[in-house]
Amino acid sequence: MRVLVVGGGGREHALCWAIAASPLCDALFCAPGNAGIAEEAECVPIAADAVDELVAFAKREKIDLVVVGPEAPLVLGLVDKLEAAGIRAFGPSAAAARLEGSKGFMKDLCAAHGVPTAAYGRFRDPAAAKAFVAQHGAPIVVKADGLAAGKGVTVAETVEEANAAIDAALAERRFGDAGAEIVVEEFLEGEEASFFALVDGKTALPLASAQDHKRVGDGDTGPNTGGMGAYSPAPIMTPALEAEVMERIVNPIVRAMAEAGTPYKGVLYAGLMIGKEGPKLIEINVRFGDPECQVLMPRLRSDILPALLAAAEGGLSHFDLRWIEQSALCVVMAAKGYPGPYGKGSEIRGLADAADGQDVIAFHAGTRNDRGRILADGGRVLGVTAIGASVDEAQRRAYAAIDRIDWPEGFCRRDIGWRAIGRG
Repeated sequence: MRVLVVGGGGREHALCWAIAASPLCDALFCAPGNAGIAEEAECVPIAADAVDELVAFAKREKIDLVVVGPEAPLVLGLVDKLEAAGIRAFGPSAAAARLEGSKGFMKDLCAAHGVPTAAYGRFRDPAAAKAFVAQHGAPIVVKADGLAAGKGVTVAETVEEANAAIDAALAERRFGDAGAEIVVEEFLEGEEASFFALVDGKTALPLASAQDHKRVGDGDTGPNTGGMGAYSPAPIMTPALEAEVMERIVNPIVRAMAEAGTPYKGVLYAGLMIGKEGPKLIEINVRFGDPECQVLMPRLRSDILPALLAAAEGGLSHFDLRWIEQSALCVVMAAKGYPGPYGKGSEIRGLADAADGQDVIAFHAGTRNDRGRILADGGRVLGVTAIGASVDEAQRRAYAAIDRIDWPEGFCRRDIGWRAIGRG
């Protein structure tokens, strides 16, 4: 098969790494890719959201399957245009991608079909939103309805902070059209976890669980980021709890989308809060998480490519994926200053000594190759992933590898996996 992966981050490097290992893969392309992906695939200088260019490339290169990594091209309708051109694609249609593209749409669907989630309101008027906050008090959560590059969510500790977040979105238009409407919802207490399932429009095939670390600093301090590390499986996600998530959350959503005439295909990523009342849905992402994908792919023993193809074609009911029992842990190395302003162009040395490609893998997220030198080219730059018999062992291996990387301009959290290790 000739495969095109769309995207250029750590998630896409992990996907390319897994797809390249498939005996079914004859040729692998990635648009736009990065310095690490270039070792697995032929990188193509087309932006992930350049929908028409991607379709033209797929037609020209006779691509058999397009695997879409990021959410933006899904919301823009890349899968719709590929399928209209007769090209198979892994990912939801634009209509189905509203599950991530509109938080209000997702919350309304949950309310209509009894999916457990936080109580909420949808607002375009700042005064009405502030009245809702006054009624419910703090802490409370304010979310831009649309895609805001991970920056549209405020967990407000006070009413004043919530009101400021409302003004930032609705009055100041800080998030543009993405914040023209907001969702204000109750603050849920408990432990967060991520759960993934492949979906072919009718059937949902459970994958695995993970936990990520959103805050930039040790001890879960500082501002939220796109993710500073993750591990899989999440100890809190017992087999019984996973079965409950499938029964009460994943399967009802898949049925609801099919009944609405917008069947969901691709990977469904359920962001969960596990509290005293059981699992509740915080959010849905319509693509693999990043860095979660960087711990899922190394744990997958089965060939990923037939499963992606079955999700695209509607054949998941016959699939049973196998996973290694070991744990995987990923530590993100970021450019100093992230998630605020950061510099680009610093050289990263020692990568060849840090990773062995088996127990330790260095997935690239924001890198470029300059005449053989690996340079930082983003905020989150590397995802150093290690396998171990336990989260503790995987953590030790990951940090030992990081200590062999020579990149003074980078930093990482030193406590990824703390919750799982403390649990043990």
